[in-house]
Amino acid sequence: MSSELHVDVSQGVAVLTLNRPAQQNAFTPTMAAELGAALRRCDSEDAIRAVIVTGTPPAFCAGADLSNRVGEVSATIDPPPWRVRKPVIAAVNGHAVGIGLALALQCDLRYMARDAVYGLNQVRRGVLADGYAHWTLPRLVGMANAADIMLTGRTFDGDEAKAMGLANSSLPAGEVLPTALAVAHDIANGSAPLPVALSKRLLWEGLGMTPAVVGQLETDLNQHATKSIDGGEAMAAFRDRRQPSWSGSVSTEWPAWDAAGRERPSLD
Repeated sequence: MSSELHVDVSQGVAVLTLNRPAQQNAFTPTMAAELGAALRRCDSEDAIRAVIVTGTPPAFCAGADLSNRVGEVSATIDPPPWRVRKPVIAAVNGHAVGIGLALALQCDLRYMARDAVYGLNQVRRGVLADGYAHWTLPRLVGMANAADIMLTGRTFDGDEAKAMGLANSSLPAGEVLPTALAVAHDIANGSAPLPVALSKRLLWEGLGMTPAVVGQLETDLNQHATKSIDGGEAMAAFRDRRQPSWSGSVSTEWPAWDAAGRERPSLD
């Protein structure tokens, strides 16, 4: 546990909490480094099935900490959440602007406080939004909405985020983390870890592929999954008419090559 990031792992779910409440969890290089280290741990440890990123109330993350003129340098996270081979859920329990919102955009699912303030306001400070925002935002909300948000730098609330497709749900602030925890535990207890990891990677990378390549990868990855530990368990559970008990390993069963013979991207 550090002063800027709290890490709690329980029952297959890791909760990573940005922890600078007096500064509304403003992002620093130290926080970025510690969050990256925690995400790398989440990627490599098979006991962790799902990840939540949240903030110590009252905010999620009020943007980059500019007090020491570090500016947007603090936006770099290695690995970013979308590279982690486990579902990463943003429990956006309060204000998220600038890099704070960009961090949430890098996650797979977003549950957002209805009355909080959101925005990518960097253009109003003489710089561009970063943290992959130009890549993630149009994919979530479309080009027109992305241009509206990024070129004006305006703010919006959770209901508008939900209407645009940016948020999975818009909730009272006190319900955000419990909802995210319920979803995370449902994934951890109900979904086979290797297919989830492969599906997540294909979702993020598939938008840059042709339909034919995606279809071939789905076939090849399914063949790989059926030969895995949990592939055998799925068949046994179906035969015995019981719920499966997953024990597969993302770290050891991750495929090394794709259909075209190229090395598949990984964090290793």
